[in-house]
Amino acid sequence: MKKSFFLIGSVLLFSLHTNAQDTPEEGWRISGENTLLLNQSSFSNWAAGGINSFATNLVFNYDFNYKKNRWNWDNKVIAAYGLTKQKAIGWRKNDDRFIANSLLGYQATERWLYTFFMNFNTQFADGFQYDGDNNRTLISAAFAPAYLSFGPGFAYKQSDNFRFNLSPAAARFIFVTNDELSAAGAFGVDPGATSRFEFGASFDAYYKAELMENISVENILKLYSNYLEDPQNVDIDYTLNLFMKVNDYITVNGGVQLIYDDNTLIPRQAADGSTIPGSARPTLQVRQVIGAGITYKF
Repeated sequence: MKKSFFLIGSVLLFSLHTNAQDTPEEGWRISGENTLLLNQSSFSNWAAGGINSFATNLVFNYDFNYKKNRWNWDNKVIAAYGLTKQKAIGWRKNDDRFIANSLLGYQATERWLYTFFMNFNTQFADGFQYDGDNNRTLISAAFAPAYLSFGPGFAYKQSDNFRFNLSPAAARFIFVTNDELSAAGAFGVDPGATSRFEFGASFDAYYKAELMENISVENILKLYSNYLEDPQNVDIDYTLNLFMKVNDYITVNGGVQLIYDDNTLIPRQAADGSTIPGSARPTLQVRQVIGAGITYKF
């Protein structure tokens, strides 16, 4: 976990060397990106060997920000889904996210606000773990899990591209609506229950910066500590997205997401791909995506 905190801190500190944009004018500021990423490899009579593969990812990333007098309302919606296909393996997911964040703020000083936040995230389709024989085990599904957090707090907002919010009294609900996963007590719910309630402290930060011409980096960090159970075990969700613009429509995008959730138990796999009985434990989850594609911005 120390390496994870070091990586997160290093990226954020590096990004903060650039200047944020000025505070926007009053009214709505709506922007977004629709991105289709493609990645393909093909081999025929290739002495070095290789596996034919194809991957496609569709990402919608929208911001809806409003400012009126001393009120600010910032909203971000991210929807992403991706598939990859390899010979003899077939289609598998490589991305599946739905995220909605909202922050309502009343300006106390030039850059500090009293706030109320709401965060929601889940996925669209079933998720599976595969063994060496390509047999699959269900490990997640739509609304299994789903996370809903909300609460009052205070925030610092320099611009639409740099802000953070701290809520010392944040409620969080974890929903597991799939019967099989609920019966197994997945994601921290009691066996047979479909939800779990937590109360603690939440910290959210967002920073987007231009590293150089046509290259920008986006940082999204979420931390949560549950007062009711093991508050020292902080849940971490950090995403780093890199956008490299080739022209008005072609981009090369890369991203890495790191998650540590004390209630999500990940079983270990043996060398042959089989699951080791009784090995499930919290561990760092890592997701990486990179590819060239078509991006439409507005």
